[in-house]
Amino acid sequence: MSDERLIQVLRSLPLFAKHFLKIRAKSGAIEPFIFNRAQEYIHERLEAQKLKTGRVRALILKGRQQGCSTYVQGRDFHLVGTTQGKKAFILTHEAEATKNLFEMTKRFYDTLPEGLLPKPDTSSAKELNFRSLNSGYAVGTAGNKSVGRSQTIQIFHGSEVGYWPNAEEHAKGILQAVPNENGTEIILESTANGIGNYFYNMWMSAVTGESDFQAIFIPWYWQPEYACDLREGEGVNLSDEEDAIFVNHYADGLRKEHLYWRRKKLLDFSNDHETAVELFNVEYPITALDAFRNPVADRFIRAEMVNRARKNRVETESPLVIGIDPAISDHDRTAIIRRKGRLAYKMETHFNLNTMELVGLIRRLIDKERPAKVCIDCIGIGAGIVDRLKEIGYDMVEGVNVARTANDKDKFRNLRAELWHDMRDWLSQELPVQIPDSDELLGDLTSLGYKYDSSARLLIESKVDLRKRGMKSPDTADALALTFFVGDYYQQGGFEVNRIPDKASGMFT
Repeated sequence: MSDERLIQVLRSLPLFAKHFLKIRAKSGAIEPFIFNRAQEYIHERLEAQKLKTGRVRALILKGRQQGCSTYVQGRDFHLVGTTQGKKAFILTHEAEATKNLFEMTKRFYDTLPEGLLPKPDTSSAKELNFRSLNSGYAVGTAGNKSVGRSQTIQIFHGSEVGYWPNAEEHAKGILQAVPNENGTEIILESTANGIGNYFYNMWMSAVTGESDFQAIFIPWYWQPEYACDLREGEGVNLSDEEDAIFVNHYADGLRKEHLYWRRKKLLDFSNDHETAVELFNVEYPITALDAFRNPVADRFIRAEMVNRARKNRVETESPLVIGIDPAISDHDRTAIIRRKGRLAYKMETHFNLNTMELVGLIRRLIDKERPAKVCIDCIGIGAGIVDRLKEIGYDMVEGVNVARTANDKDKFRNLRAELWHDMRDWLSQELPVQIPDSDELLGDLTSLGYKYDSSARLLIESKVDLRKRGMKSPDTADALALTFFVGDYYQQGGFEVNRIPDKASGMFT
């Protein structure tokens, strides 16, 4: 290889990997590291971000054995071995994973052509240092809260972050050791481990644009080995569920061979189809939303009925009912949603509004949209909001105390349980219903568990218990549930023009 060509190869990670790095394939054979589709996609996304911002900040959500960790390890090794002043640190979820990733890096070095890179000055079970380059590489396991905290690093790779114990502590420590400067990289990758944990929260912040991290998702069907021979599926028709998946993802490369493989794989998880699908989606997600399975075993509302409602299209002439779950704290949202019979639409959320700002917001909403009823949770700050709106003449406003006794007190522990029950029945009815096509609403609707008390009355998981599991309040779902305070199909009442309250009617005479 000419010197000019060698320089070109050394500067390009895909070429460097293909010509010089060796990996252990799934078959056990040692082979050249040639990127698969997932690795190519990750590389393109990271390089585009690096070109635009000067640094890499990325979250990678993946399925099983798609080569994401291998790619990041190869990337880190390439940077450490060919660049001056790069210290890399890799943190994994368990000791065995730490050992495996470091062995991968050792193999990268041990199989290099002689003299291509300088010899390491330190080579142990957890470190590889090149003093002449002022570069190095070290690994650790996330069980120790202080691991890596004293490091000065430019490259950080967090592996299986969804399974880190003490994840918040590590975020406060080792992630802060990476300066926010050009040439630095933080890559966090993981399979999903439910919702409400550190990785999930980081993912949601990236998706909504609240952080500098980009969210990179890798669907399982990009792996060619996750497919059956088409002949095995001859004469087998796709189910309605499989056909919907096929239509939605065909353009991205999904084929019937993949769905036949999925059908067989589901049997490995459970004989119950819905349970099997949920477990499969964690290990082999087809979308990011599928990956984050709710860790509650007994969820009150299943994702299947919610996703169906997200795709429906319904027309209705029913009166407008608006549900509002108000909040003024940092961690809760004020959630507002509209419903006309079988159609729920135009969901919105607001943060950090004070009581008077919320009153003004709701007044403008009522004046513009002319609802028949506005149902507001009147526990806490909601009571003052309801009182003020009624005081200034908005009689369509209804304060709803969800903690009070249910209308059917023999079946439900409180009104909240009754409203959520009515909402679930609405979602599962034979006639189609439509809700906003929102991941946020899906997460809130499917977040709560349930149980029955000693009197066989339904009890929905409380917001306090939800926070103990590290999850946010389901504000958007609570707002939708409030609309059922007036029944499924509200037919009475209507908008009335603002009037002067009776007690003030003589003040201008």
